[in-house]
Amino acid sequence: MKKGIFRTICSFTVATAMVLAATACSSQSTEPQEEEQQQQQSADGEQLKIGILQLMEHDALDNARKGFVDVLAEGGYVDGEKIVIDVQNAQGDQSNLKTMSQKFVNDKEDLILAIATPAAQSIAAETQEIPILATAITDYPEAGLVASNEEPNVNLSGTSDRTPVKEQFALLKQILPDVKKVGIMYNSSEANSEIQARSAIEACEELGLTYQEGTVTNVNDIQQVVQSIVGDVDALYIPTDNTFASAIPLVASITDVEKVPVICGENGMVKGGGLATVGIDYYKLGQQTGKMAIRVLEGEDISKMPVEFPDTTEVCINLDTAEKIGITIPQEIIDSAAIVIKDGAVVE
Repeated sequence: MKKGIFRTICSFTVATAMVLAATACSSQSTEPQEEEQQQQQSADGEQLKIGILQLMEHDALDNARKGFVDVLAEGGYVDGEKIVIDVQNAQGDQSNLKTMSQKFVNDKEDLILAIATPAAQSIAAETQEIPILATAITDYPEAGLVASNEEPNVNLSGTSDRTPVKEQFALLKQILPDVKKVGIMYNSSEANSEIQARSAIEACEELGLTYQEGTVTNVNDIQQVVQSIVGDVDALYIPTDNTFASAIPLVASITDVEKVPVICGENGMVKGGGLATVGIDYYKLGQQTGKMAIRVLEGEDISKMPVEFPDTTEVCINLDTAEKIGITIPQEIIDSAAIVIKDGAVVE
């Protein structure tokens, strides 16, 4: 009886030992494979970080951001999958720009998009290493952002929204052949706006028009400045100025009453209540910037990437505004327009 019990115990012990040994061998052979697979999954799942620093919200800047994000997605860089996008909007506040710029640098973003000149200047002051693409900027060298448009020679490049000011004034003359005096409205603290204002003055001089400048430093100045000038001019010209673009309905509420047409720097301002423009499509501009971003993410040296310019412009007119201020837009201009606003919507 004892011998039987002993044999049983021995058999159980040997069998147990064999199972444990087999398990140990199995663990030794599979653990490295599992660890290697986990490491590979981690490497494959690593997401690039992209920061977007936007000066403020208005139609043009929002569309530039949307175009940028959409092209990245089309190129395989989908937010939440291959990349993680962090959008920061400074609401036009310079101190917010600095804080947000520092955040992006501390977060070690792989790429930063700056929308509008103050945003680009802010982030450029914080890093000379992280690649920065910018958009909605008129003149990169004059803003102190690059050495030249042809070869930036810094960690920054992008797309320009330089608008055809002379064509915009030619459109004004087509609509109002008898115009004599133009009010040029802009934020004097925005480098983009000052550049365009100088171009507007040159256009006035070439066409034999007189002009009066009306400048603001923030959105709170707009109502008073517009009211002070609108009775002394035949038309207003407002370039792609971020401050005025964010408050174009306020401008329109004054100019509609005074029956004064507003020629704008870009389409979004016309949709917001301006009369007309020869402008660029900011969504397409954002797409153009997004294509540059893909090249940077795939290894191209941003310091050697020339600043790019939009290929085309388009006429945009607001027939609702024309009716409010009692102006008839010539049919040939309506026929040539890419965008026509009527009854609050874009006419297809």
